[in-house]
Amino acid sequence: MISRFVVVPAVPTETVSSRNGMRVYCKTEPIGFNIYDNEKKLRSQATFLTREEAEAECQWLNLRPLQRVPSHRDTF
Repeated sequence: MISRFVVVPAVPTETVSSRNGMRVYCKTEPIGFNIYDNEKKLRSQATFLTREEAEAECQWLNLRPLQRVPSHRDTF
C-alpha cells in the first residue's frame, strides 16, 4: 500500500545566473525537503532542512487518520 504522505526533495531555488557565450547557466541552491500528498497530488508549503525531520512529520501525518477511527468499544 502506498502511503498518503511521502518525503520529496524540495524544488531548488535559483540564486545566480551567469552567461557564457550563447548559454546561460543558473546556479541553484537546494532548500531541503517537502511532503507530498499522494491523494491531493500537492506538495506542502512547509520545508524541512533534514530528511529526518520530514520523515517524522510524514509518519505523524500518515498515522493521524488511524487515530480518529473509533474502536468498536467506543460505540457501546
